[in-house]
Amino acid sequence: MINISCEDTVLIKKRSLKNAYFSFTFGPYSRVDQCYPGNFIHLKLSETQIYFRRAMSVAGVNKKKKEIEIIFKVMGRGTELLSRFKPTDHVNILGPLGNTFTPPRKSERAVIIAGGIGFPPLMFFAGELVRNGYDPERIEFFYGGRTAADILERSRIKKLGVNFHPVTDDGSLGHRGLVTRMVEEYIKSHPDEKLRLYGCGPEAMLKATDSLGLKYSLPGQLSLEAPMPCGVGICLGCVVPLKAGGQARVCADGPVFEIGEVAL
Repeated sequence: MINISCEDTVLIKKRSLKNAYFSFTFGPYSRVDQCYPGNFIHLKLSETQIYFRRAMSVAGVNKKKKEIEIIFKVMGRGTELLSRFKPTDHVNILGPLGNTFTPPRKSERAVIIAGGIGFPPLMFFAGELVRNGYDPERIEFFYGGRTAADILERSRIKKLGVNFHPVTDDGSLGHRGLVTRMVEEYIKSHPDEKLRLYGCGPEAMLKATDSLGLKYSLPGQLSLEAPMPCGVGICLGCVVPLKAGGQARVCADGPVFEIGEVAL
């Protein structure tokens, strides 16, 4: 069981990744040893006009330095205010929160499907798999974006040694089209291989990934995004319907769900 805490920490590194994307590294953060791919943290902004915390996927940790990284895109008022933060500014972190990805078996090939800002937890996941001895050549990292400017941290992902497949809507980088179409072509070209799917990104992409898993009887997991005012399952602001009936809270029961579990 994860021990949740509220902790003040400091922004120690800020990188602009262009196209309104930013990488923030906070430290020291005492809970880095308890942060795993799929987890998220809840940030409290110092601005008094922003009442609710902002949920951010963990993009990476440095356990030796006690540092934690998030990567986000400016999408609204909260993230715009966050983007103005400067090194030495303080922030309060609630976390780590949520569940985590289940690693593939040694006999399985990991097919990672990232879309837009959904790539940070999957990049963290791929890195942890490699660090824990999983063969990087058995990781297929599909990453979709509208243009080349939306495919971030390419050298960082390639450095892991995984098979990197960029896909853009306009063809400005890698294959042209939808990332899930490229994934389906890959699935069909490897009929005798055991594959396990992992997805995080826009809802339409997650729905298509879920359909691929069911169509080809492939196991896997999806990391969902949803408004999370509280982050701990109390406010019910992130409820999603389940295919078997009932509902689940993305923050407390997820954000990682099995393929075929959520009615997307």
